[in-house]
This record gives sequence, C-alpha cells and structure tokens, in this order.
Amino acid sequence: MSRRRVGFCLSDKKRRQINLVAFAELCASHSVEVVEVNLSQPLESQGPFAVIVHKLSDVIVKAEYDSQSQQLLDNFQGYVSTHPHTVLLDPLPAMSQLLDRFASYRIMSQLQNSLRDWRISSPPYLEISTSDLSVIQQDVESKGLSFPLICKTRVAHGSCSHDMSLIFSMAGLSEAHPPCVLQSFVNHGAVLHKVFVVGEDHFTVERPSLKNFPPGPYERKTIFFNSHEVSKPESCSHLTALDEEVSRLPPPSGEAMVALVRELRAELGMALFGVDVIVNINTHTLTIIDINIFPGYEGVPQFFSSLLSHIESVLDHQELKVPQATCPSAPSAPQADL
Repeated sequence: MSRRRVGFCLSDKKRRQINLVAFAELCASHSVEVVEVNLSQPLESQGPFAVIVHKLSDVIVKAEYDSQSQQLLDNFQGYVSTHPHTVLLDPLPAMSQLLDRFASYRIMSQLQNSLRDWRISSPPYLEISTSDLSVIQQDVESKGLSFPLICKTRVAHGSCSHDMSLIFSMAGLSEAHPPCVLQSFVNHGAVLHKVFVVGEDHFTVERPSLKNFPPGPYERKTIFFNSHEVSKPESCSHLTALDEEVSRLPPPSGEAMVALVRELRAELGMALFGVDVIVNINTHTLTIIDINIFPGYEGVPQFFSSLLSHIESVLDHQELKVPQATCPSAPSAPQADL
C-alpha cells in the first residue's frame, strides 16, 4: 500500500478549503491511501510517499525571516532529496517562482509569442524596485504603459498580496510602494475568467471583476482595493458595477483555453495552478493578468475526481518504474527506492 500512499501537506487555510476526509474516502475506493503530513514531525516515519500534494507557500515566504519556518522547509527538502522517486505536486522551484510576481510576469510576457495565433496576450508591465518618483515616471513612459495602472505587491502570497491599487496619473505613482509591479489596466466589462488547472483537466469559472475606466491619464484619487473581496463569487462592490451599458462579450473559446493551459503546463512544469484571464472589450483578445499556485478551486465540483485522476496517472507511471525481480545468475539491474 505504501507505493500508493499520498501525503497532503497543506496550510490551515488550504485544509479548510479541501474536505480531506471526503477526498480520502474517495481515494480509498481506488486503493489510494491519503495521509496528512505533519511538517513538525520527521517525514521518514510518516512515509514512504509515492506522491506529496502540498502548498508550502506560508513556509517558503516565512523562511526568509523566520528560523523555525526555514528549519521546516529544510527538513522537507531533505526528505525530498533522499527520496527522488517521490513526486511533488508541485515541484518547489516551480511553485516558488509564482510567489514572485516579477518572475511570473516575465513568464506571462514570454508566452505571448507562442500564443499569438490564439490572440492571447498579457498587458505591458513594469517591475518597481525604487522609491524615486522621477525614475518610476520615466520608466512608465519608456515602457509604454498606459493609464490607469494596476499596482500589485511583488510577493504573490498572503493577505497583503490581494491589496492592490488603481493609479490614474503620473502624480499618482507616488503611491506605488516598492517592491511592486505596475500593469496597464485593460477594460474587460467587469468579468474575470478564472481558469483552474488540475493535471490534464482545466475548468473555467466566471467571477465579477473591476469595472471599465476611461483610458489615459487624468486627475483622480488612487483607488485602493482588495482583489479577493472584489472577485469572490458572492462579491457585490461598487468597483464591479458598470457605469454604462456594455454588450456582453463572448466567453473565451475552448480551443484557446486548451492552448493556453498546454503552454503554461509546459512552461511551469506544474499540475495544480490557476490563471486569471480577461477579454479586452475593444480588441476581444484574451489577456492573462495573473497566475496562481494551488488556488481554492471554488466553483469546480469536479475538483476531487480530477485530482484523483491525476494522482492515479502519476502512481501508474511510478509503478512502471518498480524494478522486476531478477534471477540470481543474471546481472542485477539498478534499483530505485520508492
């Protein structure tokens, strides 16, 4: 059974989002054992694991300033390095890069070339590491960013990562606090398409989003908002209420979403992530505005079955690697410890 043991290493928040007991019952009917991983205890005594599903965002971010978190992360990485056949969903380096919006926005920008035929793009953006207003203003102009601008924190994790602002003029750039990212705002009719990826499957869920704003710089106070509050399924905010009648845009084409997910999976090397996509009201092009690690999967009733399907696919692949018994007279094949 240990070859089909799957460990779940989740934060308290993620544990509340996922009914692990119900998922374990579903897995048990498929001869897959699900156990919770306790990072504060030696992993060696809890394994062996064929697969570990995790969201260590809290630990990774805290490890930069907290020695206890760094120790937990070191212990986890130590176990993984001595058990190379344990599959992580998802690899730590891949997940870590999405915690940094500087890195994830570079990925979004690079993908534009391969997705051009599908009319998928990402808005112009600028990495801000200085508080010098004149430098920021010059960079905004030289990079061709257009107002309004959305300002987001560099760290894409934690409650503060949802705190954003809309900046409407050069003068308003004084309220961009580094390190942060500035991104040209694209009018999209207050509709956000959240794409949830689970291995080979993906699901698109519609959510409310920011309303349209007049393009170009003009004098208006910076708007501060929390993106989580604006785009939750039940959100009702003045920032999502359109000021004018706008024809409803058609949803993204299924073929385009397949192409987007395929490119992202190949680029990221990940199986559990989300993509925020909007449709430009003027050009009707799809626009990627964010990539998220192991999202909440709210509104995806097929999440359990898709996750189990992906885990079984991983397990089947692993079992093909199980060394076969050899005759005493035959040369021994290299053995992999699962």
